[in-house]
Amino acid sequence: IVAAKGIFSRMRHRDVVSWTSLIVGMAQHGRAEKALALYDEMVSHGVKPNEVTFVGLIYACSHVGFVAKGREIFQSMTKDYGIRPSLQHYTCLLDLLGRSGLVDEAENLIHTMPFPPDEPTWAALLSACKRQGQGEMSVRIADHLLSSFKPKDPSTYILLSNIYASASLWGKVSEARRKLGDMEVRKDPGYSSVEVRKETEVFYAGETSHPLKEEIFVLLKELEEEMRRRNGYVPDTSWILHDMDEQEKEKLLFWHSERTAVAYGLLIGVEGTPIRIVKNLRVCGDCHVVMKHISEITGREIIVRDATRYHHFKGGKCSC
Repeated sequence: IVAAKGIFSRMRHRDVVSWTSLIVGMAQHGRAEKALALYDEMVSHGVKPNEVTFVGLIYACSHVGFVAKGREIFQSMTKDYGIRPSLQHYTCLLDLLGRSGLVDEAENLIHTMPFPPDEPTWAALLSACKRQGQGEMSVRIADHLLSSFKPKDPSTYILLSNIYASASLWGKVSEARRKLGDMEVRKDPGYSSVEVRKETEVFYAGETSHPLKEEIFVLLKELEEEMRRRNGYVPDTSWILHDMDEQEKEKLLFWHSERTAVAYGLLIGVEGTPIRIVKNLRVCGDCHVVMKHISEITGREIIVRDATRYHHFKGGKCSC
């Protein structure tokens, strides 16, 4: 982001693409206030926003709970610029409402918008219901999603499985897990790369053959014990959908690639510098919690780019 801002400041001509690129970058990194300030500056320079600009702005609002501002921006698309909102814009608005606890309004939006909702739209609503503890609503929407769609995103089945498990609907848990298994998602193994001292090291999920395996294991074990003592951490094995006992599930979580990557960064990297990780899949919910705890315990900033967004972990919090 710092480098992007430097390039942007040196540009003689800034069109909507350059402004929007920086706005979306700020939004992806959880810097909503800066994204909105850039938008105001862009408009003051007489540059008209486009469809992508508004996706970035509403996305920025959704991750910091700026409901009123998000509504204002959504309405401004048509009112001020004559841009017809797309399904992606409606999904971003729905995500904003859901993250802010307005799940009933979010569901109403899904039924009144001028587009048939797709899998990501329903998944956004379902995720919001789960986050807000709306048990009955979650099951009702999960049933609709499972019966009306054939989800293509493995994370949707994981979400469905977790919803049904919370409601003790074990038959439906099995159905969701069976359909996930039918997708053969394991043919794309998870891996994480970490850049340390200008060299890149790649770790695969479950990898135990690294030369620093023992050092990594000891550090991760020490961090886990501190997380349990300080934060009451308990591994969330619902993210492991294999049929195995709890101890084996915890072992799989322990060796997720982003954890070994961050341990390597802590062992080899320059003390006090941010640890930067790139993962090919989405960070699971348990690893997301672990990264927050590690950032707090070690006092290190951890930046993870996964398949969907950037996560800045610092002081026990995440930018998302």
